[in-house]
Amino acid sequence: MSQARNKHIEEDSATEESELITQDIKFLGETGDIVAHFAKPRGDVKLPGVVVIHENRGLVPHIKDVARRVASEGFLTLAPDALSPVGGTTQERISKDEVPALIQKLDGQETLKNFIAAVRYLRTNPQSTGKVGAIGFCWGGGVANQLAVNSSDLVAAIPFYGRQPSSADVPKIKASLLLHYAGLDERINEGIPAYEAALKKASVDYRIFMYEGAGHAFFNDTGSRYNEEAAKLAWERSVSFLKDKLKT
Repeated sequence: MSQARNKHIEEDSATEESELITQDIKFLGETGDIVAHFAKPRGDVKLPGVVVIHENRGLVPHIKDVARRVASEGFLTLAPDALSPVGGTTQERISKDEVPALIQKLDGQETLKNFIAAVRYLRTNPQSTGKVGAIGFCWGGGVANQLAVNSSDLVAAIPFYGRQPSSADVPKIKASLLLHYAGLDERINEGIPAYEAALKKASVDYRIFMYEGAGHAFFNDTGSRYNEEAAKLAWERSVSFLKDKLKT
């Protein structure tokens, strides 16, 4: 990507919410302008960054709330909309029920490069320490795993019940991993043994937690499968992990 395409686009719609500043922004990705929700604590102190990657429902209010929660813990936070190349999640011409199918139709490599650009955006932000992590949920958990494989700038990744990368790609991972899985999520969990074996063989720094009795999407407090106990514990572990791995 050329330097010109990597420049930051002017932020807009700035708002102040208690101790946070939140903005709807656009940054330049592989496919052009990418819409994202940006949040940070007030002040000018340099902070590490975290990319928040949405489920297959797109950049919905729940994910923006997660981004603000991450920011409140002391991070520059960016939640990109993967559907930006086709008009974004909230466009009037599509219903929320159509979003998962649209996400599946996205070009996988272009989408991944858009999220790699998001990592770069945070790493080069004037207020950034240069250290960047990622946290992703469901579809976004799979993207977080792929970021760990494909972005040398990523320091830490937290996939929630995400699809695992190919074992052959695991040696490319340099980031530290915190892997959250749901005990009742049989389809996703089928990939755990091969993934963990590859992580061990490649000496990747990782931790894995299984939340027994919880189902896929247990962290989403707006959904029917929300599990409060599992979600709170996973969140506490995630915040601690990010602060440890991204500290200066």
